[in-house]
Amino acid sequence: MAQLEVGDFTVELDEDGFLEDHSRWNVDVAKALATTECVEELTEEHWTMINYIRDYYEEYEVAPVVRKMVIDTGFDRDKIYVLFPAGPRKGACKIAGLPKPTGCI
Repeated sequence: MAQLEVGDFTVELDEDGFLEDHSRWNVDVAKALATTECVEELTEEHWTMINYIRDYYEEYEVAPVVRKMVIDTGFDRDKIYVLFPAGPRKGACKIAGLPKPTGCI
């Protein structure tokens, strides 16, 4: 099992780099996870997506599909891939502290 050092504590990651314990997520964890996804700085646009994904997951207990992300955030698909090069489901959900989405490679 992999680990990620975040400040003065460590979080456990699954084999795909997603948090094992989603309750350990916080802003600092998000920033550390972002660097593993080739996102060096989380901008306001990143946080808009991250907060949207977290709120959606909290309400529906599933990550939103890309089409829903586009409709609800107003970001087009290309913009989302610029923000999260690993993809909106893999990269964005990982940084947001969610479990790996079903069907995500």
